[in-house]
Amino acid sequence: MKRTYKSWLEGDFTSIQKEYTDPTPLLKDDGTLLAAGWARHNVFDYDRRLVKHQMRRKEWDFYQIANGEYMAQISFANISLGGYASAVLVNLKTGVVEASVMSPFLGGKDKYVLPPKGDEECALSLRVGKALFETETFFDRRDIRFEMGEVKCHFTMDIMPGLENITTVLPFENKADRYFCTTKQNSMPVEGYFAASGKTVEFKKDRAFCVMDWGRVCTPYSLVWYWGNGSTYIDDAAGIRHIFGFEITWGIGDESNATETAVFYDGKLHKIGPVDVETFPKPDGYMKPWHFISQDGRFDMVMKPFTDHHSDLNILVMRMHSHQVHGLWSGSVILDDGTKLEIRDMYAFCEYVENRW
Repeated sequence: MKRTYKSWLEGDFTSIQKEYTDPTPLLKDDGTLLAAGWARHNVFDYDRRLVKHQMRRKEWDFYQIANGEYMAQISFANISLGGYASAVLVNLKTGVVEASVMSPFLGGKDKYVLPPKGDEECALSLRVGKALFETETFFDRRDIRFEMGEVKCHFTMDIMPGLENITTVLPFENKADRYFCTTKQNSMPVEGYFAASGKTVEFKKDRAFCVMDWGRVCTPYSLVWYWGNGSTYIDDAAGIRHIFGFEITWGIGDESNATETAVFYDGKLHKIGPVDVETFPKPDGYMKPWHFISQDGRFDMVMKPFTDHHSDLNILVMRMHSHQVHGLWSGSVILDDGTKLEIRDMYAFCEYVENRW
């Protein structure tokens, strides 16, 4: 659904927001999309053999761990033509990439198979060249390990009882066999370390959170999107501590059946309407304040940036161009029961991405 902020805010683009609660096949036998909507857990059964355009199939497991001072990104991606295992450490205060390693591979579409769901108990261990990528998910925690040369990482995150996520399936207009299926899970306190070149950065649960981005997609060649996410601790009027988080993504595919917009309070999802940013940041507004508002008025936040983690991977016909902007967020959100939460100086991020792959 293409829109400008002004026309979207003044018009009626209210999504159907179709929620799925029962196990549902993602694809028909002919590779066309069967389900489009959202869920609080991944109820969509993904069979990679049914993807019609195998060379457009992309699968990834991505983890971002941050505490407002440092950010670690650990990922494994299989994009049919090839893929990679990688680990990155960024100093968010200086913007300096302090460590970055990647082990690529070619033609491994059936050699490196990732789990068909990202929020179920499972174990995975993959070696790509000199890189080791391991994850193990239990009912109450998730472990991640990465090793390559001097880089060694190990993180453990908490999965609170009843933790929900937002899983969405978005179609593409006039392309019945293309889709974008992702699970975003945040609100996970994390501890661990990232060691490289004789330096070790520690992450503690009192400040650090992890967001998991699990994707199984078959997309057109070019994509543009916004992705914002964050988690933090907040205290209520009685002084009781809670975990608050949000997930806002838009710009990908047809949002007629769902938008990837939600807030989380103690692990429970509260679905909100479509979100947009008031002022388009391109080309030189990335470090200016970003004002986010949902069409239903339940999400109204301003991010004051302090770091633009800009990356541009341009290899032959593939380009991944990203401005991932980190900052302090303040504003208000309204839960399903009408409770209004005031948020002040919460660390979180939003990125604007233009990809060709």
